[in-house]
Amino acid sequence: MAEQTTPEASATTLNVSEMVQYHDKIVEKMRTVYDPEIPVNIYDLGLIYNIKVEPTADVHVKMTLTSPGCPAAGTLPGEVEDKIVVIPGIKNVKVEVVWDPTWDKNMMSEAAKLQLGFL
Repeated sequence: MAEQTTPEASATTLNVSEMVQYHDKIVEKMRTVYDPEIPVNIYDLGLIYNIKVEPTADVHVKMTLTSPGCPAAGTLPGEVEDKIVVIPGIKNVKVEVVWDPTWDKNMMSEAAKLQLGFL
């Protein structure tokens, strides 16, 4: 996946509190992205494995899809990047799609399991 960069080019050093705030903003944005086949956001589905905010305001996201043949494979990672790169202060965004560990329904939040009738 291509890396996206914001127009801001000034040097940034975030403290731990600021990195946590950015992490929380990113989670909020991920809760607005939906797999087109499942009526639950990708964060609560458990598709976001890791969000790392660097002191430089660079962001690296590891995510997966429900299956390698997921029809949204060509669009979801780009949508994730697009949602993050517009957060003021974020510099570079890289989204990496990984397949290990393999996603399964146990990775969903309790709310997602309830919404989909797994509880």
